Amino acid sequence: MYLDGKKIASHYNAYTIFDAIVTDLENTVHTLTIRADNRFSKDSALHIPNDYMSYGGVSRPVVLEQIRGQYIRSIRVTPHYRENCWHADAEVEVQNISGQTADVEVQLTLAGQKLPSRHISLEAGASGTLCWSAVFEDAEEWSPENPALYEAAAYLKNGNELIDDLIDRFGFRRVEISGKDILLNGKKLRIRGLCRHEDHPQFGCALPYSAIAADLEIIRHLGANSVRTSHYPNDELFLDLCDEQGILVWEENHARGLSEADMKNPNFEAQAERVIEEMIPAHYNHPSIYIWGILNECASDSEYGRECYRKQFELIRKLDSSRPCSFASCKFKTDICFDLPDVVSYNIYPLWYHDTLVDEYLKDLYCWVQEETGGAGKPFLVTEIGAGGIYGYRNPAHSKWTEEYQAMALEQQLTGVLKHPDCTGVYIWQFCDIRVSEEWFGGRPRTMNNKGIVDEYRRRKLSYDVVRRIFLEDAETAVKHAQTALQ
Repeated sequence: MYLDGKKIASHYNAYTIFDAIVTDLENTVHTLTIRADNRFSKDSALHIPNDYMSYGGVSRPVVLEQIRGQYIRSIRVTPHYRENCWHADAEVEVQNISGQTADVEVQLTLAGQKLPSRHISLEAGASGTLCWSAVFEDAEEWSPENPALYEAAAYLKNGNELIDDLIDRFGFRRVEISGKDILLNGKKLRIRGLCRHEDHPQFGCALPYSAIAADLEIIRHLGANSVRTSHYPNDELFLDLCDEQGILVWEENHARGLSEADMKNPNFEAQAERVIEEMIPAHYNHPSIYIWGILNECASDSEYGRECYRKQFELIRKLDSSRPCSFASCKFKTDICFDLPDVVSYNIYPLWYHDTLVDEYLKDLYCWVQEETGGAGKPFLVTEIGAGGIYGYRNPAHSKWTEEYQAMALEQQLTGVLKHPDCTGVYIWQFCDIRVSEEWFGGRPRTMNNKGIVDEYRRRKLSYDVVRRIFLEDAETAVKHAQTALQ
């Protein structure tokens, strides 16, 4: 990033936010230049030819803001439920970019409750964090059925002058692991989800608000209650809408299909960990995010890979202890990392990449996880399952790549997974057809990943009605089970 031809910042990774602060800027016309480079190179360990398109250019919003000598850098709200009511801890970080010591005051209003002001003295160039705790006896909890949102508003004053403010939203909800279950507000979660890439034939990966909202409307109509952000942190607009609509989100860092050799790139650990360090603070307050994921289908079957997974889970828990974490594995009976996450997650494709019956394959895999790994007794998720189907390609023989075969495969796959007694839920691969790197053309007709329930234009395939019927029936069954448990 350049201002008037002078470099002011550089940033790796296309999916997380960064900022650049310029001081003593004259009040005149300036030129801001952003150079985005999506070329593959050894300098980038995460950005490699992959099963999705790596678009170039600026794909996320750019905001210009005039700030004073001090400003509010972030608000972080952590809700807790204890003693039969909701509590919240809040942290406000203040930055001093001036050349002298500053004494400032922070006022905080949390869910309509004005909390006592705090003062802080910051040396030149320093930052500091102020903390509050409060009780909210009448707070409504956030849930998919009732996505109640509240404001956290921080105001920064220097003497009697208001010099900055920052307003964010949060929800009162808690996510816990209890044996083989994931609990939301003390109730067992049942995941009916879709994996979704940020990809659209009109907009590339830079989807506007209207296109994101349209996607979520389709997802809700399908009966899904969750989205997995494959395979990178998503746009803030998407997360805001999920917060508002009560859609649960699995968000993960940027890494897919990296081999052990890829992970031995000297830049890998620093780049992957940097994504986590930027993703979690930026998205911490979104109540829709119920789990953090990392390193989809990477080298979790090697000792070197295991150490990378260990370090990244350690980093996640340091940044956020309020949510569980996981990773999606494709290593059939060879994974050695399931003692590390809170949830065991597998990507499986029976009836597509192999002809094994779904029940047989899942039973065999689940038994191995319980008997041979450190994943015994943990919640179990199927994070990818599906089959390819090219929109408009139909024949009565149900050949592979037809809409008929995809619908048949998904019916058997979803039925088999959702009836497994110890499976927390499923994510279908995937919501819509997407472009892939040109290097993947050999196994991907149209140079597309064609496993979408809708095509790239969001036109429904035959599998759409199958998925909707199964998801709605499963949701109805889950409600009946919950009612029975309360009696």
